Amino acid sequence: MVIAGHDPSGGAGIQADIESIANAGCHAVTVITALTAQNTKQVADVIPQEPESFRKQIKLILEDMEIAACKIGMIASIELIDVIQSELSNIDIPLVLDPVLAATSGRSFTDKNMCEKILSSLFPLASIVTPNSEEARALSQSTDLNTAANKLLTYGTKAVLITGADENTNEVINSFYTKDNAPIDYKWQRIANTFHGSGCTLSSRIAALLALGNDLKTAIEDAQAYTWNTLKHGLTLGQAQAQPDRFYDK
Repeated sequence: MVIAGHDPSGGAGIQADIESIANAGCHAVTVITALTAQNTKQVADVIPQEPESFRKQIKLILEDMEIAACKIGMIASIELIDVIQSELSNIDIPLVLDPVLAATSGRSFTDKNMCEKILSSLFPLASIVTPNSEEARALSQSTDLNTAANKLLTYGTKAVLITGADENTNEVINSFYTKDNAPIDYKWQRIANTFHGSGCTLSSRIAALLALGNDLKTAIEDAQAYTWNTLKHGLTLGQAQAQPDRFYDK
């Protein structure tokens, strides 16, 4: 199950999630948190779902289908966070939380109250959270990423994967944190382009691999390799940001 927003350009959001999951050999069921008016250059508007309609969609899917994993992306309103928490809190499945706080173009999807609600209501449900470095700093209110990760772990998630594409480093360094083990750094060749949808691709791929029975470490390693290849084969379809080619291998 994917709970996330819709991007009409197909670069990020629900379409990115579906493609990443389908490429792994899984079937995605989707509940959309918000419609957006956006393209590869900008996000002009965000229109959240009404909470009760949103709740009904989740309930009907859960009543009808056996869900093997869940990925949560952009949420768009604090009321929807409450619905997600109440509907998923009693379900024992892997849950990947990609705390999307803003679009790559800069448009914010959250405020301070929403960040606090995500931490208190959704982090305890998560098998892993996958913030980029700026999201990790914003959620933790810590500038140092090691400190940020350790603080995020105190909110109840089992693991944190901080992605480093936005950092000023020669390589992209993604860092994996759990409570009981030393951090693991994964280094990837930096690809010279700006991409839209890499975080969605990564988090959905992790969820799909967990649904298939992989352990968490294997899932995050395989998902990073897949995501890097989608970026290496990225597509320039609009006038600004490129998009991952999530079927590069087909």
